[in-house]
Amino acid sequence: MAIILVAVASIICAQAEAATLSARIDRSEQLMSVFVDGRLQYRWPVSTARRGYRTPEGTFHPTRLERVWYSSRYENAPMPHAVFFHGGYAIHGTLEIRKLGQPVSHGCIRLHPSNAKAFFDLVVHYGAANTFIKITQ
Repeated sequence: MAIILVAVASIICAQAEAATLSARIDRSEQLMSVFVDGRLQYRWPVSTARRGYRTPEGTFHPTRLERVWYSSRYENAPMPHAVFFHGGYAIHGTLEIRKLGQPVSHGCIRLHPSNAKAFFDLVVHYGAANTFIKITQ
């Protein structure tokens, strides 16, 4: 009986470890699609880099999470629920929600504050190693 319980627990743990979170940011559409285990869960408007700035393209993992953060580069701009993924680039909430869906940032990926919190909480739940951030043109 104990062997069966250990085997079942091992299977459950392996399945939990295999769970993945994927954020796909389409810069041309200004949309972020969030997938849990390959299934679409959310689709949110974002703002990426405006002309003269860049949002990096590629696949990344989160490198740092900050519930409360202020930009040291851009006049202490608030960056709530920041998920950093490439140097100083992050997915984070913004107060400029009317501009979502337009490329207006300095390079970060801006979200509605409630969506930024939801994404942040998902990253905490699934872990950085199981979270993929893919940014495409």
